[in-house]
Amino acid sequence: MKNLVKTNSLPSLGNMMEDFWNAEGFFGHPLFSKDALPAVNIKNRKKDYLIEVAAPGFKKEDFKVNVEDGQLRIFASSSESNEEETEEFTRREFSTASFQRAFALPQQANCDKVKAVYKDGLLKITLDKDGDQEKPSRTIKID
Repeated sequence: MKNLVKTNSLPSLGNMMEDFWNAEGFFGHPLFSKDALPAVNIKNRKKDYLIEVAAPGFKKEDFKVNVEDGQLRIFASSSESNEEETEEFTRREFSTASFQRAFALPQQANCDKVKAVYKDGLLKITLDKDGDQEKPSRTIKID
């Protein structure tokens, strides 16, 4: 018979403090890394390709999506600031976030039929398949 061992799956306060100041991240999430990119799913479906980019905290206006030189390029940039001033102190907070991704387009992707929608922190880009075509440059409107 196996022995049952009681374990505590929650991290200790000491471990949390070490993780917080560690450059590799806080609870496994890279806070201070310039290499932090949003998760991406790419689906090859019968009639189209679907690219899903998990980017919570951004607004639709923060994104720029375009097709150029046979690549789909996604850029997002956001900044926020807040200031509170009283007789005793002034508090200023600010944050910035940005990322850029580029994906080589397959020959079957129709660059004239690209649709982008951003909702609930998820950017969905759909590219229709239409066979081999020249890949013109253009900017994609996000709905």
